[in-house]
Amino acid sequence: MDKAFDLREREFNDRVNIALRSVAKEIMELNKDSSDVPPVRQLSSNYFIVSTNDTLHPYLLESLLDAEFRSRNLKTNFEYSIYDCFTDSLVFGGAVTLSEEPTTSAEPRVIPKWERDSHYFGVYFPDKDNYLISQMTIWVFSSSILLVVIIFFAYTLWVILKQKRLSEIKNDFINNMTHEFKTPISTISASAELLRTGNLDNNEEKRARYYQMIADESNRLKLQVEKVLQMAQFDTNEIDLNLQSCDLHELIKQAAGSVQILLEERQGKLKFELNATDHILKVDELHFTNIIRNLLDNAIKYCVESPAIVISSKDASNGISISVSDNGIGINAAQKKQIFEKFYRVPTGDVHNVKGFGLGLYYVRSLVEVHKGTVTVSSDSNGSTFTIYLPNS
Repeated sequence: MDKAFDLREREFNDRVNIALRSVAKEIMELNKDSSDVPPVRQLSSNYFIVSTNDTLHPYLLESLLDAEFRSRNLKTNFEYSIYDCFTDSLVFGGAVTLSEEPTTSAEPRVIPKWERDSHYFGVYFPDKDNYLISQMTIWVFSSSILLVVIIFFAYTLWVILKQKRLSEIKNDFINNMTHEFKTPISTISASAELLRTGNLDNNEEKRARYYQMIADESNRLKLQVEKVLQMAQFDTNEIDLNLQSCDLHELIKQAAGSVQILLEERQGKLKFELNATDHILKVDELHFTNIIRNLLDNAIKYCVESPAIVISSKDASNGISISVSDNGIGINAAQKKQIFEKFYRVPTGDVHNVKGFGLGLYYVRSLVEVHKGTVTVSSDSNGSTFTIYLPNS
């Protein structure tokens, strides 16, 4: 705004200089004066003077100034005066109203004398600042329109990028879901076909193994479907918790037991450091176990080497703090802001065995918040630590 005002002021001063030089030239032509047109001097921000070779009639000067200012579109009030060096007197000319608004001075003011031994006339603009501000109205309006256009364009671009990201997330989710469902369905189909054809040589051990594979893969499909359904419940705010007083340390050990096979397949180790003394809290047993299981599942999946996981607990202010630490690939700062978003999956680089829908951490955050708790993450190149805080009331 200040820069715009300064620009308008420079433009105003330039137009005043041109107008006053034109007036001086006209006066010289009337007086048949062939000398050079004198320069315009600006003694203050709104006071200009022009030297002359002779005295002027006030009303002649007034008519010339009036006509020139109007032609230059300088429609603001001004006052003028004429100085006669022969009599060493300041002859006051008068005040002229060019703008629609009346001048701020009820009476023309006496313009200060210029301490030089010459004839001159001076022009004073009492309403210069108000005039410049009024001239900026169009600029402000245009700037406002431009700003609205820029904001609208930025919003449109944001919507387009968001829609593009949602489209990519949707396609990624469909691909992941197809892959997650395809493997157990294929296993179930193959096992069922072997059992149907009876090509097992009446080997009960093989038959039992294939029955178990069908049961395990069916349960895996069930869990995947439940995850998707749970996400739909979050979107409709239909989560009903079955709060009961539970031993969180026991639930943590149960959740750890459910991922023991995955841990053994990766030749990993799980260490408990459950030091909290107040670990009996009211939680939903099923959801809390799933929270821990999801964190452990992530800790196993995102380890390049053999997983080394530590589950710890400690007393916190009016609650309990539970942490799951791993030696995985880590999470950079940009990813930390997104890992709890629905369908987001951390890029794994050369690790290609990471499966899932990108719903695990979204589920964790949603359920922890429903329990009125918080979940945070800290990470570096040596691994990540997810910390859950749950209040005891």
